[in-house]
Amino acid sequence: MKLGIVGLPNVGKSTLFNSLTKGGAESANYPFCTIDPNVGIVPVPDERLTRLDEMYHAEKVTPAVIEFVDIAGLVKGASQGEGLGNKFLSHIREVDAIVHVVRCFEDTNIVHVEGSVDPIRDIETINLELIFSDLEILDRRIQKTQKAAKADKALQNELQILEKLKKELEDGKCARSIEFTSDEEKEFVASLNLLTYKPVLYAANVTEDDLINNGENNDYVKAVTDYAKKEGSEVFVICAKIEEEIAELDQDEKKMFLEDLGIHDTGLEKLIAASYKLLGLISFLTAGPKEVRAWTIVKGTKAPQAARKIHSDFERGFIRAEVVSYDDLMECGSYLSAKEKGLVRLEGKEYVVQDGDIILFRFNV
Repeated sequence: MKLGIVGLPNVGKSTLFNSLTKGGAESANYPFCTIDPNVGIVPVPDERLTRLDEMYHAEKVTPAVIEFVDIAGLVKGASQGEGLGNKFLSHIREVDAIVHVVRCFEDTNIVHVEGSVDPIRDIETINLELIFSDLEILDRRIQKTQKAAKADKALQNELQILEKLKKELEDGKCARSIEFTSDEEKEFVASLNLLTYKPVLYAANVTEDDLINNGENNDYVKAVTDYAKKEGSEVFVICAKIEEEIAELDQDEKKMFLEDLGIHDTGLEKLIAASYKLLGLISFLTAGPKEVRAWTIVKGTKAPQAARKIHSDFERGFIRAEVVSYDDLMECGSYLSAKEKGLVRLEGKEYVVQDGDIILFRFNV
């Protein structure tokens, strides 16, 4: 999974990236201090792996990972080359989802590029630049399809979708908020790789005081939440400043620090949970003396396609899957005990893998 972190300059974007990845992105109180996108690979925290390692004493533990890309602060006019311009819009095309950091705090010591704090204006400023960039792509695609549709009537439907998209975007709507009736239409729109069709997580960056009550008394956060609901996006509340402090602590210190604040989850944990939900992802597990590992798949994936995540031969020669749920295995205390109690199931090609399934794939090539 690849997440692109975007936002106007000085909203806490690079600070958040640093704390999530310890990537050392430059963070300073002036626009455009991020020039090239910084990339950080972060393991997905998963307590299940720790418990399985205690059971199997594995040689290696491999968590799932998320790749974060810190994309330069966009400004009004970026699609026409303002600020650092189109170069950075291209970086967004490569990600699975966008984490849009929005400033929801007042601080006279931190300059806002627009001179005042207004999260909805900020969101719409960036959305407008993404819309302009998408319209350029649609214009080129429409011209190409119009010519081809004269000879191929099957392309008429594609042309209608493209023109519908163009009209809605010209009215200021993001592609993700437009309804499409069939799976075929959705697949076609997804294939266009439009920036405004990518799923979005809004990270409402607040003060420490607001973080403790999850932004409930913050009018800026309420405004962002209402905005996100209209387009079916997710919001999570974060304090980039606190995340920066947490990033410097070891596990025990981190736990005590969070307890003192009365907070259960770090920003990274919140972000991962929200992104998995947004993208419809789950994890299945493999476990044994050699390796304990988490594998990320889309919810609804069947056993042979899940097996492909490990190796294409596993899908090609799939015979069956031996499956036990994580909870059942932990309750029994060992794989053998779970097997004796009939909790290890043999599943075939139509089995839909569930989150937390521990699977041993049988295959023959």
